[in-house]
Amino acid sequence: MRILVVRLGAMGDVICTLPAAASLKHGFAGSTVTWAIEEKWVPLLEGNPYVDRVIAIEKQSMAGLRRAWRDLRRERFDLAVDFQGLMKSALVAAAARPERILGFDRTRERAAAWFYSGRVAAVAGHVVDRNLELAAAAGVSNLIRQFPLPPGRPEGRLPEGPFVLASPLAGWGSKQWPMENYGRLGVMLERELGMKLVLDGARPVLLEGTTPHVSSLAGLIDATRRAAAVVGLDSGPMHLAAALGKPGVAIFGPTDPGRNGPYGGTMTVLRGAGAATTYKRNPEPGEEMRGITAEAVLAALRPHLERAREGAPGRP
Repeated sequence: MRILVVRLGAMGDVICTLPAAASLKHGFAGSTVTWAIEEKWVPLLEGNPYVDRVIAIEKQSMAGLRRAWRDLRRERFDLAVDFQGLMKSALVAAAARPERILGFDRTRERAAAWFYSGRVAAVAGHVVDRNLELAAAAGVSNLIRQFPLPPGRPEGRLPEGPFVLASPLAGWGSKQWPMENYGRLGVMLERELGMKLVLDGARPVLLEGTTPHVSSLAGLIDATRRAAAVVGLDSGPMHLAAALGKPGVAIFGPTDPGRNGPYGGTMTVLRGAGAATTYKRNPEPGEEMRGITAEAVLAALRPHLERAREGAPGRP
């Protein structure tokens, strides 16, 4: 069985597809699994025992796109599974000329489903479980919920002692927590618990009461593994922390934590009072995010940190 997994991005979505890809590999003895993914997210698949080959899609150059096209056409696939449901992902699946293409019946872009030979009506709430439903529809009977992630590598400086990690940016502004709250949280964390709040990003985030940490994706993975706990949003770094089994707090506003929240039960979800679910990409945090105070986040963090103090935080 030659299987093509199509999930081009983004970070959190790729992480939420890892169990389904593992299930496909595990469910078909002797199968080979190839994953088509945007080049910037390839590090998430390094060393993955369930992925035999990676096709990196370089969107920024015609030469990169031609190379991906040749790679897709080189092998004759029995099955392609489109976990993304966009025209671009459906076109990638179709370019590989598989015997059949499987996807969701309700896609973010309706025309994507035109390319599918089989459509699945997912009923699960969380996106991880919805992806597993797609693997089950392909014929997998024994689903596995594993998130094989690389170890990452140290980048930049991190505090010597236990610290809390936060990545304050999200895909759009309305999912973000007001930046000034991180400063207040950092001051309280150090004063009351003797811990630093580290803010990770591709560029330094300079905010009084916090410690900046600039890293690539590999550095973020390493820092997440080392953190005593994580403060996250509806974003890739939060899904990374949940996949690694890290404790912490996930702050939600307009998006539904039942669908997009941390998977696995190690993190506490805080959602603003009266928050209405919407996926409109508004540029600024709404009142539901502004209403979540630094004090409330610290109160939710405290039991996680107290448990972490009972043993070394270390790497999971």
